[in-house]
Amino acid sequence: MSIKVLVVDDSALIREVLTRMLTRDEDIVVVGTANDPIEAREKIKILNPDVVTLDIEMPNMNGLQFLEKLMRLRPTPVVMVSTLTKKGASETLLALELGAVDFVAKPSADLTGGLEAFGSNLRDKIRAAARSDVKGRANRADAPKVAVRTAAAPDGALIAIGASTGGVEAVRAVLVNMPTDCPPIVIAQHMPPGFTSRFAARLDELCEIKVVEAEDRMPLERGHAYVARGDYHLRVERSSGQLKCRLTHDELASGHRPSVDVLFESVAKTVGAMAVGAILTGMGRDGARGLKLMRDAGAYTVGQNQASSLVYGMPRVAFEEGAVVEQAPLEAIAARLANALVRLKNAA
Repeated sequence: MSIKVLVVDDSALIREVLTRMLTRDEDIVVVGTANDPIEAREKIKILNPDVVTLDIEMPNMNGLQFLEKLMRLRPTPVVMVSTLTKKGASETLLALELGAVDFVAKPSADLTGGLEAFGSNLRDKIRAAARSDVKGRANRADAPKVAVRTAAAPDGALIAIGASTGGVEAVRAVLVNMPTDCPPIVIAQHMPPGFTSRFAARLDELCEIKVVEAEDRMPLERGHAYVARGDYHLRVERSSGQLKCRLTHDELASGHRPSVDVLFESVAKTVGAMAVGAILTGMGRDGARGLKLMRDAGAYTVGQNQASSLVYGMPRVAFEEGAVVEQAPLEAIAARLANALVRLKNAA
């Protein structure tokens, strides 16, 4: 069965480019286009698309206002098509908070260079969105908050988190529950350059711990979280007796940069049994191999369960390959990590 897509953008050129890119593969069909949310609302009723692509800046109604109404009245998988600006990045993160599944950075005005890669990325995200559990998320009652009073651990302990589609909200859900006595947290979230600094800044506003975008050779400190920079791998290394971030621009790994596998593998090698790790919602298999290495090195590992995952891809593969000690609902993951760290401290 083909995935039916409605393309919503006020630019005729962008509508044409998106339509052309989406219909390259036979499993995706563009059933219609709309140039503003008013037209989009009518076409959604008539065409019943599986996925909607949505621009933010449009006439008659802002894309964010439309998204908020759509998620309330008719939950539908939405992929945002965002501008690569600071304002665009902030609005995109807000769109993900409002319920959008994912986003792609809009191709530049001259449309030269990288258009094929853009198209391939867009099609992959449309497929993931079509499989996402947007209706389930909309119908889920707010889970009771699991209070985490302490995540104290011995010096040298570390938390590693990996996520992809749906991960912006999932990472936030874990980090807001982390107390300030937690060991350093390193995060690989699939996200392009230009967005990770805003993502880190948004998390920093919401969390008790300090959240920053990782920089090369930055020392890892207790009560801090470090987000991998878009288009860079993040690794952990020990130098002069201290854990530090290492950023590199080497080959894609598992199809990604940053790659969760690359981060987890470095954690397994450098931190071993003093680490705890979590793999959250996402498409594909990135992270499963690295998390298995962490578990084999003695680390506690947890995977987000199917019921709470927007896309149960990465956690499913990790579970099937024996990489996770246990699966847990998203709202319980911070507490599971904290308990494992307290056990480490008691054993030290």
